[in-house]
Amino acid sequence: MLGATGQIGRAAVRALAADGWEVTAASRGGGRDDTWGDDVHTLALDREVEGALAGALEDGCDVLVDMVAFGRGHAAQLTGTADRVGSAVVVSSGAVYEDEQGRSFDTQGEPDGFPRYPVPIPERQRTVTPGDSTYGTRKAALEQELLAAGDALPVTLLRAGAIHGAHCRTPRELYFVKRLLDGRRRRVLAYGGASRFHPVHVSNVAELIRLAALRPASRVLNAGDPQAPTVAEIGAAVDGVLGLETETVLVAGAPPDRGVGETPWSGAHPVVYDMSAAEQELGYRPVTEYARSLPQTVEWLVAQLDGRDWKEVFPKMVRGYGETLFDYAAEDAWLNRYDRDA
Repeated sequence: MLGATGQIGRAAVRALAADGWEVTAASRGGGRDDTWGDDVHTLALDREVEGALAGALEDGCDVLVDMVAFGRGHAAQLTGTADRVGSAVVVSSGAVYEDEQGRSFDTQGEPDGFPRYPVPIPERQRTVTPGDSTYGTRKAALEQELLAAGDALPVTLLRAGAIHGAHCRTPRELYFVKRLLDGRRRRVLAYGGASRFHPVHVSNVAELIRLAALRPASRVLNAGDPQAPTVAEIGAAVDGVLGLETETVLVAGAPPDRGVGETPWSGAHPVVYDMSAAEQELGYRPVTEYARSLPQTVEWLVAQLDGRDWKEVFPKMVRGYGETLFDYAAEDAWLNRYDRDA
């Protein structure tokens, strides 16, 4: 398994080992999660070193699971090992989808750039043009090359939603957890708090990986939780976990000022994935749901933030969403105007 010590990898190793697979957990550092059993082998492997992956697979394997594949180069690595690999399971992303007007996650910052997808989104929905410029186009290129391999390398591509759970480098729940820890008891939510960005817990992705490993085939499947809660419902659920109450101010439409009310789930239109294909092809049944998994996620986040600056703990969150994620001064200024005009 490539990327074994990442967020999904940790859970996938546990799921496969519990299912009786002999698992070799490969990562750049060759580390080990303390929840893995002693029967899990670890391997230090940097796939960017030429020939490293091929060398590690010299004796072959039944299933190669790849959490960290992006673009044509990584696809070529995988197809180049087809003679030694029985099948593959590769994590892709719902970011590959585009709507009928060509809008996708890549266009959301543009005027009227929010994609308007069908609800729910089936796997046959059109995808962005493969390329090297963005996360979505790189994942599309990866998919294109791997599916072209056909019978030479049966590969299940999992188009994951908004991944959540412990060990996340960009935990969206941070938006609510940090505000509560900072004593904020009012929140602003744009788009009426109705935005939906389909989440998927790491244990549900791990279950899809486990099932796909048992049923090799070339296919694309969505990966999502059984429900897609609204951003307002997520905020209320986090409040409940921490035993706190927050007044929510709902804004119709886009953020009113400097990102006020904009969250990592925010969007003008819902993003909800159709899970019927996974249910039919793999017999998939989710291991957990959002609300049930949330306490563990919140507990992990609170522990990570204890006495530490969020920007140092989650630097990728800063790069992805910017420091305005917690611009309390802008929020308070807008709320003062809102109260004055009410």
